[in-house]
Amino acid sequence: MGCPVSKITILYSRVSTQDQSPESQQRALLDWCSKQGVFNYEVYTDHGISGAKESRPALNQLMERVNAGDIEQVVVFQFSRFARSVSHLLKALTKFKEAGVRFVSVTEQLDTNSPMGMALFTILGALAQLERELIRERVMAGLRNARAKGKRIGRVRKRNSALIETLLEAGMSFRSIATIASCSHGSVSAQKKEWLAKKAALHQQQENPNMADPPLTTPAQTVEATASSSS
Repeated sequence: MGCPVSKITILYSRVSTQDQSPESQQRALLDWCSKQGVFNYEVYTDHGISGAKESRPALNQLMERVNAGDIEQVVVFQFSRFARSVSHLLKALTKFKEAGVRFVSVTEQLDTNSPMGMALFTILGALAQLERELIRERVMAGLRNARAKGKRIGRVRKRNSALIETLLEAGMSFRSIATIASCSHGSVSAQKKEWLAKKAALHQQQENPNMADPPLTTPAQTVEATASSSS
């Protein structure tokens, strides 16, 4: 029966520009290891990588090793050196918790294995929700402001809708229509949904003459104008 593999400690540091040195962060992390009697460690550093980026070479390798299950704990100089946002920090800490990995921030003196560290998950969850709401509010305010100035919101439609509908009516295949109309299969599919919706609305109006006229813009058009990437 083989001996169990000893898990290691990862010391993570990051500096934003090439002319900065991670030496002061690493010195603090090594000092922490010395005081804690930790000798089985590896140093991971992202050099010249902006904190705004969630994907970083050293951080990505660190998370891969967490997933592999050979990490005991991750120690950082401070939260801002590790996570790009509250949501990013919460996502990483949740993954650490699931993998049984301890997380320590030297500057904030926070340890996820402590009672305060356990409470941190609840606090971060509330802050992450607030962060998402604030971002959503800023986006919606920007859209309202753009509409008030008469700006068009969403992708400008380039496909020839009338031509595609005529070819659909003729029973041609998607491939043939896409070739003739110089568009993608996705555009043909999206236009077919609109075409069928308009035909259904027209049929319903003919069945019930007292109904109001069908809307000029169908629900499919509204969605496609703001979210389609195939037009």
